[in-house]
Amino acid sequence: MAQLKTQKNEGDVSAFLDGIEDDVRREDCRVVAALMAEVVGAPATMWGASIVGFGSYHYTYASGREGDWFEAGFSPRKTSLTLYIMPGFSAYDDLMARLGKHKTGKSCLYIKKLADVDMDVLRELVTASVKEIRERYPAEATDAG
Repeated sequence: MAQLKTQKNEGDVSAFLDGIEDDVRREDCRVVAALMAEVVGAPATMWGASIVGFGSYHYTYASGREGDWFEAGFSPRKTSLTLYIMPGFSAYDDLMARLGKHKTGKSCLYIKKLADVDMDVLRELVTASVKEIRERYPAEATDAG
């Protein structure tokens, strides 16, 4: 079975965040890191070269594919701050409607800058997402607080 390319590693999260060139994106990432650490109850760790993740869980799909992934995470991409909302967004229509300016992918929330969104709603979204992951994979949560 193929391994995921993105693996948890010993990378220095602070150095990674310090290396973000754009001042607003760097500060936004620090704010999101603090929010996710508080919600998940676990410290930040690097996943691959450019994702900051919090907590982890082991999943096994019906297909037999399995792996480890973070409960919440983000990455400062070139065009936007990407937050990983692992359950996706279908259960969160109300929160998404109140969040503010954003775009979504399957489980990616794209935000240009935090000033564009309601931080209380963002916290609710991350909290609901982590709760759902922990309910789906209760035995697999490894770093949960």
